[in-house]
Amino acid sequence: MTDREEPPVEPGQPGPHGKPERADRKLTPRKFYKAEDEAAFTEASPTHTPQTRHPAYRLAYRDVDFLLRDDLRPVRFQLELLKAETMLEEAGVGSTLVIYGSARIPSPEKAEELMANADSDPRGRKVVENLVAKAKYYDEARRLAFMASSCAIIEEGQRQFVVTSGGGPAIMEAANRGAAEAGAESIGLNIVLPHEQAPNEYVTPRLSFQFHYFALRKMHFLLRARAVAVFPGGFGTFDEFFELITLIQTGKMKPIPIFLFGKEFWNKVVNFDAIADEGVISRDDLDLFRMVDTAEEAWERIVKFYELSCPTAMPDPGRLAAE
Repeated sequence: MTDREEPPVEPGQPGPHGKPERADRKLTPRKFYKAEDEAAFTEASPTHTPQTRHPAYRLAYRDVDFLLRDDLRPVRFQLELLKAETMLEEAGVGSTLVIYGSARIPSPEKAEELMANADSDPRGRKVVENLVAKAKYYDEARRLAFMASSCAIIEEGQRQFVVTSGGGPAIMEAANRGAAEAGAESIGLNIVLPHEQAPNEYVTPRLSFQFHYFALRKMHFLLRARAVAVFPGGFGTFDEFFELITLIQTGKMKPIPIFLFGKEFWNKVVNFDAIADEGVISRDDLDLFRMVDTAEEAWERIVKFYELSCPTAMPDPGRLAAE
């Protein structure tokens, strides 16, 4: 076999296979096109044949049907981890204050309307009364978020204690609302659900994320968490709280301040002392968290734990908003 020699060509000059790009003699710029550039090339291509129209010809990273295959699940896991991680890093988020809680507890503004319709509510008047009684926790979540956000801690060029919620209504809304009232950005980690689920209006748009996998969402809740406030809630709140204390109890995660808001609620729905008495956890495990009733109590302990130079008493965000 005889080698065919190509005629010598200077960079940027026409060659035997067509005209190349203009010569770029700088050392630093990339020499390959970006994926988005080449995707645009394919879109602009005038060639339309059975081959180019077939799904097999699509660029892999633009082939949604391919990416949604069952055997691509590990890739989707990686994408859900990387997308939020990359955007939070770019936004300069160093640490977070995570606020968990029910999606059903009304704000004080909505509690009156809910109570007015209690007799016709299919859940029954007693349930409505219980929910309305918990509207105070909406205000406490809002106040806690306001306090942390007002402190505006910057360390090593990154923002600390950025308020993070599940992005939904009720207690989650209160968390994002308190941060917004302090003039700060906040994070919302939404999850795709069969019924309608949308971010609340107070989540910072560039920090509003949506997840398919609960596992990846829960991972992002805790990767940057430096304190966690758990308000009254249902199965989701219990799941997040018990997983958190399990991670700390087993040594997978270093201890951080954890607060259960609402002593009356938690002592009623979970008998922690009975669990210890049964011997299935140690009595010392009950020290992994602390029950509180007010935002001031929780924030004061966070400030003390991390030796922060932040005030522990601040004006009510609702009053400031009204002014």
